[in-house]
Amino acid sequence: MPPLISVLFPCRNAARVLPDAIASLEVQTYADFEVIAVDDGSDDDTPAILADWAARDARVRPLVNPGIGLVHALNTAAGCARGDLIARMDADDVAEPTRFERQVAFLAENPRVGACGTRVRYFPRAELRDGARRYEAWLNALTAPGDLARDIFVECPIAHPTLFVRADAFRAVGRYRDMGWPEDYDLVLRLWEGGFGLANVPEVLLHWREGANRASRTDPRYGHDAFRRCRVHFLRRTLLAGRNGVVVWGAGPIGKAMAKELAGQGERILAFVDLDPRKIGQTIHGAPVIAPAGIEAFRGAFALGAVGSPGAREEIRAALNAAGWREMEDYCVVA
Repeated sequence: MPPLISVLFPCRNAARVLPDAIASLEVQTYADFEVIAVDDGSDDDTPAILADWAARDARVRPLVNPGIGLVHALNTAAGCARGDLIARMDADDVAEPTRFERQVAFLAENPRVGACGTRVRYFPRAELRDGARRYEAWLNALTAPGDLARDIFVECPIAHPTLFVRADAFRAVGRYRDMGWPEDYDLVLRLWEGGFGLANVPEVLLHWREGANRASRTDPRYGHDAFRRCRVHFLRRTLLAGRNGVVVWGAGPIGKAMAKELAGQGERILAFVDLDPRKIGQTIHGAPVIAPAGIEAFRGAFALGAVGSPGAREEIRAALNAAGWREMEDYCVVA
């Protein structure tokens, strides 16, 4: 019989850290899994380490990819997956022994959830930047499907190396794609768009390695501009469809950048909302800056709360909710 879980495990020049990841998988308390380990063009000892692992564990299937990128490696692994659940694991991270057990149980207990992650902890802590600390805190606060759905346009609400997704949902949305923006966020947004519930197990079950060479720091596909293009692409396919324009709440750098991307993808910016009296009355990208009370003149438009601070996002939510605007129907928050 095929295993329940197929772990997609891409590796590239990971010899220094790979033994720690392997050791954490070897001690999983839930053992019904296979690991499809794709060596994506390594020129270090990664292939030898994977071969040795496969020799002592029949659940491991090493494959060789020609080094043409993560998305291709992931889809190579996915094409060989036999399990009803698709799991992710990176070669430089460390899973808690109960990770698979907890995520299998969670999906069994929550049949309407199509994919789940877990809470995470970055390591080594001495290398953490402020942005990583903020993301870790934000991510770990999201557990229930409603929490993830309402913040889905802030950041990716499931840490990619913690992902567990039902194979039928994964295949229904088209597996991974290379769109010039983060492949994990693209997949999670397609799952959300497809009506599959998203959640996180409320336990730290993965230790996420931080470092200066991470792709999120060095590859433009994971930069702010790429994330913004991705958000706007999916906003236009979903929440903005059929609306007569957008009101951007926030006339700071985030709001201006979001408005520029929206306009570039064909959306009409009707107004900016801001609290700063020095900005009210100005024009940005051809749209007026108005006080919060003025948003009532734009009923029928969609409002985007485009600010960086979690506290400011909550203030925007409170103001719009009090005015009768419905979150994820009439407005949402973005970053």
